Amino acid sequence: MLTPDEVTGRADVVLVAVPDDLIHDVAHTLPLTTAQYVVHLSGAHGLAPLTGLAATPIALHPSMTFPGGPVSLDGVMFTATAPDAARPLVERLVKALDAQVQWIDDEQRARYHAGLVHGANHLTTLVTQAVAVLREAGVADPVATLRPLLVATLDNTLRSGHHALTGPIARGDVDTVAAHLAVLRGSTGTSTGTSTRTSYAELARSTVELAAADGRLDAETAARFARVLNEVLNEVLNEEPNGHRADRTGEAPR
Repeated sequence: MLTPDEVTGRADVVLVAVPDDLIHDVAHTLPLTTAQYVVHLSGAHGLAPLTGLAATPIALHPSMTFPGGPVSLDGVMFTATAPDAARPLVERLVKALDAQVQWIDDEQRARYHAGLVHGANHLTTLVTQAVAVLREAGVADPVATLRPLLVATLDNTLRSGHHALTGPIARGDVDTVAAHLAVLRGSTGTSTGTSTRTSYAELARSTVELAAADGRLDAETAARFARVLNEVLNEVLNEEPNGHRADRTGEAPR
């Protein structure tokens, strides 16, 4: 069996597929040469972890989730950062996977990755909370109930952006949102105890801003929403971690 150094020595392209915080240390243990390319697969990092190596550095990140097991990369977008001399190699690699490639500046990779995490990882949190609320309501099959709605909403939003917004906020139904916040008191939505009510209020506030900017809500209705939502969020801020309301009497102003 070949040692890691022997494998590295025989490769034209070396992939460093490790957690983000280990990229630098792992890459700098490899006996790389100027004839080689070294590639990390992190979305958040640019070329900095590979700085100082003899090999040509490449940051190449697939916009895909890998929960375990085989995953098709057909049509998946890879986002790359690399010196101009490495571009032909990157394009050949991605084409061989039947995928796509786009290029971004090194300093924009953290922003790029934040967008992916907010849209994908936080979606898992949101859906998990929604399933739990439906289950608390006695819905027999929350997943079957949500699936067609979620699929249609995602498809419409990717196609039409903020114009795809529907629901009580888009209609200006302040009392409906207030009723939701009332029944969500005490809902956790996850085994970790994260407050679904707080998540709902925070996302609702952003949704109000979106609907108002789009002309769906007049100033008065937007202000009514803001009062309802801020009341809930301020209440949360005044609670201790154990869920009890904090007694701020006698404390110095913060």
